Amino acid sequence: MAIRTEPFILNMGPQHPSTHGVFRMRVTLDGEVVVDVEPVIGYLHRGIEKLGETRTYTQIIPLTDRLDYVASMTNNFAYVLAVEKLAGIKIPERAEYLRIIMAETMRIANHLMAVGFFLNDLGAMMTPVLYMWREREKLLDLYEMVCGQRLTYNYMRIGGVSQDVPEEFLPALKKFVAEMPGFIDEYDQLLSQNEVLLARTKGVCILPRDTAINTAASGPVLRASGVKWDIRRADPYSIYDRFDFEIPVGTVGDNYDRYWVRMQEMRQSVRILEQAIAQLPEGEVCARVPHLLRPPIGEVYGHIEAPKGELGFYLVSDNSIAPYRLHIRPPTLINLTALKDMVVGWKVADLIITFGSIDVCLGEIDR
Repeated sequence: MAIRTEPFILNMGPQHPSTHGVFRMRVTLDGEVVVDVEPVIGYLHRGIEKLGETRTYTQIIPLTDRLDYVASMTNNFAYVLAVEKLAGIKIPERAEYLRIIMAETMRIANHLMAVGFFLNDLGAMMTPVLYMWREREKLLDLYEMVCGQRLTYNYMRIGGVSQDVPEEFLPALKKFVAEMPGFIDEYDQLLSQNEVLLARTKGVCILPRDTAINTAASGPVLRASGVKWDIRRADPYSIYDRFDFEIPVGTVGDNYDRYWVRMQEMRQSVRILEQAIAQLPEGEVCARVPHLLRPPIGEVYGHIEAPKGELGFYLVSDNSIAPYRLHIRPPTLINLTALKDMVVGWKVADLIITFGSIDVCLGEIDR
């Protein structure tokens, strides 16, 4: 006699330890098989876009730190680039290089946590992530040197950066850059051929190339599906066109490829850092910009290749001291929309791993 079963709904969250923030999923299951997933967001909504419309252009910079707080200086970078594009401000050379150094160290800091917590979601509770915290702490020490903060940096300024790096910064950065390839080799040796990791990720929860493009996914999630799209190359900003680096892409689009792409991107960030340190010029670190900036009437969209994907700021100016409209394109909100395409038909245990492979930050999703 056949056993009749009915699908049932399981609420996961809003505070599940593997949900990378305050997030909830309404999961419809048939036994252990995922039939449907409905993401429920908004628990961390702070109204950052509306708050931005009541502040001066400079006062908005600390708000951007609260978006993707794992790589918050990247948010500063994307925002000030958009304002400078709107106001036509030229940046001193040294500031351009310092921004690239911060952006690429932030990419490494982000990917260390993305890979570490991905392994946590796989069941390797805390050991890999503690190895990666070891290197991330060194980066946080560097950020503390330049701005006194370890999480919300508020370092970028419209026209450059808030201050030059201290004397001890460059020697510490050079030491980190020299050591990091060896540590990435260590992660590779520990993880990339691990039987459990391979069994749980190879061929699991594939995001096909066409689906990745149609959902407007970006960053490592898109590149893991075989799409060689990186804004640093496709629409170069700042001085990225001066650096030699490669764009790693996956071949399948499964959970393993999303892990592998982040590992390779850390290697490429080290290459960019080596070149930026060698080319770093002397000089001013911030252009002269009015305290109460009044950009000309107009609108602009500025975007960068953030660690999690395309981070964009849309600004409308009415020639006043505050933007008439501020809108943010957070990469992980868009990438999250592909979750259902990846997990339907797979087991509930694969759902948690796949969610981890997207590398979301609810700070920027909810804004």
